[in-house]
Amino acid sequence: MFRCLACLLSMCLGLLPAGCARAEGAGAYPSRPVTLVVPWPAGGATDISMRILAELAGRELGQPIVVENRPGAGGTLVGGLLAAARPDGYTIGQLPLTVYRFPHQQKTAWQPLRDIQPVLMISGYTFGIVVPADSPWRSLRDLIAWGRAHPGQLTVGSTGIGTTAHLAMEDVLGRSGVRYLHVPYHGTADQMLAVANGSLMAGVNSTGFAPFVEAGKLRLLAVFSAQRSARWPEVPTVAELGFADAVHNSPYGIGVPRGTDAAIVRRLHDAFRAAMQQPRHLAELARYDQQLTYLGTAQYEAFLRQAWETERTFAERAGTARAKEQL
Repeated sequence: MFRCLACLLSMCLGLLPAGCARAEGAGAYPSRPVTLVVPWPAGGATDISMRILAELAGRELGQPIVVENRPGAGGTLVGGLLAAARPDGYTIGQLPLTVYRFPHQQKTAWQPLRDIQPVLMISGYTFGIVVPADSPWRSLRDLIAWGRAHPGQLTVGSTGIGTTAHLAMEDVLGRSGVRYLHVPYHGTADQMLAVANGSLMAGVNSTGFAPFVEAGKLRLLAVFSAQRSARWPEVPTVAELGFADAVHNSPYGIGVPRGTDAAIVRRLHDAFRAAMQQPRHLAELARYDQQLTYLGTAQYEAFLRQAWETERTFAERAGTARAKEQL
C-alpha cells in the first residue's frame, strides 16, 4: 500500500521511480497521452501520413498519440531525443534511416544501436528527380548534359545534408562529373515549392513530389527504385539509364528509448501494426506511391544493424567516415 502511495506521489511530482515505471509498463500502460516525435516539418508528406497513423494507433492504445515535429539535421534530431527520454513508452519516434547514417559522419552524443530500441518497420519511399514543369530538360540525360556544360551553375535541392535524397543525388551527379550547388531544405513541402516556382532548377526527394507532378507543376525525370513505378510507368529508373546499383529508398519505422519494458514495446508494436493496415493509412501512403514494408521488432532490429554497417561502408567510400573508435 505504502509503495503504491509513494508511486502516486512521485508521479504527481514527476519523479516516478524506475520500479514504478516497470510496474505500470507491465499493466496500465498507457495511462496518459504518448508523444510521437516526427523529425520533419509540419505539413509535409511524412508528417501527414504519420499524423494519420498516430491517430489510428492511439485508438488501438486507448490514449491519444500527440505528434511533435522536430525538423532539422536531416531528420536525425529524433535520435538525440529518444536517447535522452525516459524508457517508459511515453516518448516514441519515427526513425528515418539517417539516424543510422549521421553518427558515421558527424559526432553525436548518442549511438542508435546503443540508445534506440526499434519497434517495427512501416514503409519506405520512392525517390525521384524532379524539375519545373516548364523546364527545357525532358530527361535526366538533358539535366546532366547541361550541368556538365555549365559547371557549378546547376542548383539541386534535397531534404538536408546527408539525407538519402542528398546521397542519391550525389550518386548520379558525382558519377557524371557534374559540379552543382546543393541546396538543403528542412523538409519536402518547401523544397517542392521552390522547384515548382523555379527558385531551384531541380530537386531530389521522396514521393512527396507526387501531388506536384500530378497537378502539372513538376516533371519527374527518373526514379531511384529497383523497378519502374506503377504510378508513373513511363518514367525510367536511374539504374536503367546507366547508373548501376543507383537504387535508393529509405525505410522507416517506430523506435523507443533503449531499455523500454518489453511489454510496452509489444503493446506499441501491436497498436501500430494494426493501425498501419487501416484503409485510411494505406490510402495516404498510396498518394505518395508508398507501400507497407512491415518488419516485426526482432527483424527490424536486425535490418537496422545491417543498415548501420552498410552506412559505414558508404561513408568510407565517400570519404566522410569518422574513425571507428570515435563511434
